Amino acid sequence: MSIVSYFSPLIAQYGLVAIFTTVGLESLGLPLPGETVIILGAGLAGAGQLNIYAVALTAFLAAVIGDNIGYLVGRKFGRPVIAKYGKRVWITEDKLHHAEHTIQTRGPVIVVIARFIVILRQLNGLAAGTVGMHWLTFLIANAIGAALWVGLWTTIAYQFGHSVSVLPFVWNHLGLVAGIAIPLLIAVTIYIYFRHIRPPSH
Repeated sequence: MSIVSYFSPLIAQYGLVAIFTTVGLESLGLPLPGETVIILGAGLAGAGQLNIYAVALTAFLAAVIGDNIGYLVGRKFGRPVIAKYGKRVWITEDKLHHAEHTIQTRGPVIVVIARFIVILRQLNGLAAGTVGMHWLTFLIANAIGAALWVGLWTTIAYQFGHSVSVLPFVWNHLGLVAGIAIPLLIAVTIYIYFRHIRPPSH
């Protein structure tokens, strides 16, 4: 809730600029609450202070552009950085090659799912660029994931946000939803990791 109290005035004052900046920088890799900002913006749209279509389009474009900049950064600098520092964080060449194989076979699904998971969302573009995922494939999957992600949270927050006074009510219920959804997402992520991503033991 402290995040909400901090970002609410920013969204109220700067509107779409604040939404675009926060979501874009989060998608680029910075630890910012893009999801929170989208919910706040859509809630204010429900209260008549912003246009919901403008909020959704702004968040979508910011997510896609931020991820694609991250992709370009990963494509250019990812491998050299991993070659130099990877072993310090247990990223070996074997693991990188296995990740590349996984991206070639299941990349689009991973990109879409990652959009809904904190940390993975921030690393989505950087990781895809680093392992050499085809840019057009990444662009399409990333756009689909961003559309679903933005569409989900703008719809929920807009429907509950017709009055600013009910925004705390929205957050309480979203917290309940998150309490159920996040453990499920973590479980799915762990399954995908051990079933498809983790290199086989020798």
